[in-house]
Amino acid sequence: MQYSGWPDAGELIVGEVDEITDFGVFVDLDEYENKRGLCHISEVASGWIKNVRDHVRQGQTVVAKVLEVDEGSQQIDLSIKDVNEHQRKEKIQEWKNQQKADNWMEVAFGDDIDDERYSAVANAILAEFESLYDGFESAAIHGTDALDEVDLDDEEIEAIVDTARQNVSVPYVNVTGYVDLRCPVGDGVDRIKEALQAAEGDGVPEEIDLEVTYVGAPEYRIRVQAPDYKTAEDALESAADRASESIAADGGIAEYHRERNEDEE
Repeated sequence: MQYSGWPDAGELIVGEVDEITDFGVFVDLDEYENKRGLCHISEVASGWIKNVRDHVRQGQTVVAKVLEVDEGSQQIDLSIKDVNEHQRKEKIQEWKNQQKADNWMEVAFGDDIDDERYSAVANAILAEFESLYDGFESAAIHGTDALDEVDLDDEEIEAIVDTARQNVSVPYVNVTGYVDLRCPVGDGVDRIKEALQAAEGDGVPEEIDLEVTYVGAPEYRIRVQAPDYKTAEDALESAADRASESIAADGGIAEYHRERNEDEE
């Protein structure tokens, strides 16, 4: 997707070096439709520059800062030297994510999707998310719930979710905790099994993978995989709480701890 307007002063843009002259570099702006900027030789690199071609090459992808925009004269002044390495990497990743999201839009709605429909769907997503990529990533993690507030019909939402689930690599985190379960009654083993089933729960959200495994009496391991640490930690503590409440109701006791009890190995 290319923007039809103009970039703002101070904005970082991704572009391709289109022409190199003795006085600077012309850059085609990849994110803006039919827009071209000029990076003066003094803004290509720090220090004295003898030959611009020692610093940039034809067809090179660069990240530049927009210094000034004059819509009347159709001029965009750029600076390559004002972009540090961290900013460059971050912007390139953002640009790559945008390209991925563009491809996913075509997968979801067909590569022959017209500009009007593309804009309508994209604008609906952007009204709720910072970028198309964020919208697809959230759909991959949370399913249709992620798009509840997005102004799209059910068929469009399903297309986005299906595409996201098949194509988006979701970053997950893993956390582990332990719970000791003891129940000194005649059918204590059965009571502990019920507590473990309670820990695994029936209503765990689909974006969370939770597993309870036996370590060694009376210790059980709870492993949680989730999209972020807060979600994972909350799910871990909730699972331990469910086990504790279940065993306590049957006269047993539970102890939750994050590290394994080495002396019980």
